[in-house]
Amino acid sequence: MASQVREAAGSGYRALVLAMLLLVYTFNFLDRQILGILAGPIKAELGLSDTQLGALGGIAFAILYSTLAIPLALLADRTSRTWVITVSLAVWSGFTALCGMAGSFAQMFLFRIGVGVGEAGGVAPSYAVISDYFPQEQRARALSIYSLGIPLGSAGGVLLGGYIAQTVEWRTAFIVVGLAGLLIAPLFRLTVREPVRPPVQADAIPVSAVFGILAAKRSFWLLALGAACSSLCGYGVAFWLPSLLMRSFGLDLMGAGQFLGALLLIGGVAGVLLGGWLGDRIGSRDKAAYAWIPAASYIVGMPLFVIGVLSDSVTFAFCLFLIPQALVYVWLGPVLTAVQHLVPAHMRATASATFLLINNLVGLGLGSWAVGALSDALTPQFGGEALRYAIVAALGFYLLAGLFMALAGKALRKDWVDTTVGG
Repeated sequence: MASQVREAAGSGYRALVLAMLLLVYTFNFLDRQILGILAGPIKAELGLSDTQLGALGGIAFAILYSTLAIPLALLADRTSRTWVITVSLAVWSGFTALCGMAGSFAQMFLFRIGVGVGEAGGVAPSYAVISDYFPQEQRARALSIYSLGIPLGSAGGVLLGGYIAQTVEWRTAFIVVGLAGLLIAPLFRLTVREPVRPPVQADAIPVSAVFGILAAKRSFWLLALGAACSSLCGYGVAFWLPSLLMRSFGLDLMGAGQFLGALLLIGGVAGVLLGGWLGDRIGSRDKAAYAWIPAASYIVGMPLFVIGVLSDSVTFAFCLFLIPQALVYVWLGPVLTAVQHLVPAHMRATASATFLLINNLVGLGLGSWAVGALSDALTPQFGGEALRYAIVAALGFYLLAGLFMALAGKALRKDWVDTTVGG
């Protein structure tokens, strides 16, 4: 059934579907990460501490983003994945626009929760749609292309946000990107058809069944914990790096946006594509490679990040950051593909949401807040350089992520669900 659907869709239409999903995911991260480049002017106008800024970037967003992902994924598995993605895009874009009207920490906190509510329904159903449209031997590359939304959206957030904030004001940046997302929602719904799936009764995939399958698999826990440690560091550093560039390296708002935009577009894009290529090429011979490739990438990249953060030269730091920026994105294609193959095909969206629940509660929920809180705690000792040392401490989580991924490799060989026939 699944293979017949893919043949009927044709490679051209599959490419269009992937392009539209990538566009939506780009806005997902643009709306999510734009707060980082705007942290300086928001902090000044609303009178916030680093801890409060970190909460806006992490806890406020992750509270419902993580927990609602599972019921929305169940809804997507049982009804229409494309409709869930469409409505989610409209909701998070609307709340992003409202962030430009916030007059206090409490209002901004509530609007960021709203952004998280909308984005909860975007990612896991998209993983499942891609797995429905693309055969197993192409999935790591397809998921990697989709995951380009992370560096592209993050780069767009810092470049566009920094430019608008410096030339107009920070509130306008939120409103512009939010309204743009609202315009894309109906275009996505009209373009992307719901893939035909074997009929599944609504009560045939209770969440307890998905949880039971995943809970029994050692590879799932190791992959989820590894990704969570990576995301704790990744989200924390991504949120605070613009502030570090302005506080410790002397860049202005637009200069910090250009630094990070170039870093993400060059290093981030290269890393995502490299991970997908390696996953399909090596993982086809040994399923353990889907975990071992990210493990090696984290361990190699972490020291280079540390040296760059501690340097005094903007140029030297940029050159050092390029390699680890690529390496810490390598995990996306291989690991997301592996999670898709820990359950039967009709449970994929729910399995992805369960994986994202752990990843985002720990990584997204705590990353930016933990770095901000540590920066405040270190300020009496290090003054204006406190943020630099808080980021260095957070980078240690990449080593822990590498350890979890290394341990997951052998377990994947046993836990893999082969869906070559029809899946």
